[in-house]
Amino acid sequence: MQLSLGPLQYYWPRSTVFDFYEAMAATAVDIVYLGEVTCSRRHELRLSDWLDVAQLLREAGKTPVLSTLVLLESGSDVGAMQKIAANEDFPVEANDMGAVGALAGHKPFVAGPHLNIYNAPALHWMAEQGATRWVAPLEMKRDDLALLQRERPAGLQTEVFAHGRLPLAFSARCFTARHRNLPKDDCRFSCIDHPDGLMMQTREQADFLVLNGIQTQSARVHSLIDAWDDLAALGVDVARISPQAQHTAEIVALYDALRRGTITPAAARDALLPLLPAAGDGQPDCNGYWHGRPGLDRVEHRHAVTA
Repeated sequence: MQLSLGPLQYYWPRSTVFDFYEAMAATAVDIVYLGEVTCSRRHELRLSDWLDVAQLLREAGKTPVLSTLVLLESGSDVGAMQKIAANEDFPVEANDMGAVGALAGHKPFVAGPHLNIYNAPALHWMAEQGATRWVAPLEMKRDDLALLQRERPAGLQTEVFAHGRLPLAFSARCFTARHRNLPKDDCRFSCIDHPDGLMMQTREQADFLVLNGIQTQSARVHSLIDAWDDLAALGVDVARISPQAQHTAEIVALYDALRRGTITPAAARDALLPLLPAAGDGQPDCNGYWHGRPGLDRVEHRHAVTA
């Protein structure tokens, strides 16, 4: 099974981004998704910069993939997406149907997790458009994925979001700007002050969600590290790790040790927990969706389901 590094969901300073990917070039990840997927107002890096990072990673033996925005809100957003789709050097992950339309019939692409592919007819149609890999929806439970694995088209790879705060929703509003009583058009790039997002709590002071500009994330980190046997039994081709501000390289190393069989899933989770962003309730990880439960639940691993 290959390991991928998902696109950067947060807004980090330019130098931080370059330093991060130079570090990732030395890790065991096989595939790296690059580009701005959350908010088009984030301009620390331009497309030419992302292409430079992609070339750096390619020279390090990785497979770079350029990711498109999830929510297109303007003509300039559409134009930026079309430039990514038209690039001749690197494959593309389509994160909305506009990108699928721009890529279909022109080049193979990755069908991103926000396309919401939940059944076999949709999966076959996406493959007909040129998808060579699809990323299962974040809420998909393992039993449903097992059904789709039996019915997926030949040659279509499956990728699962295995680690990271879940990007649950996107909105035309910017929640981080609203937190500072700023309008979206004058947000002053507030989210750059929150490298792992801004924690939102209930009135009872329980961690509930993370605000990341126009994106809402889970407060807990979704992790399938102790369900690695499930992923293998289902024939998953790629496990995706989402970047976080600290310890991403160590997290990649743990998942790599799992696939090489040098650590058990239970021991890997024990080693993982101190590397996660702290949660106020003392429970930093979750895996509920994988087990057909509410996403914030933490369910003990059960026996693997085969495809």
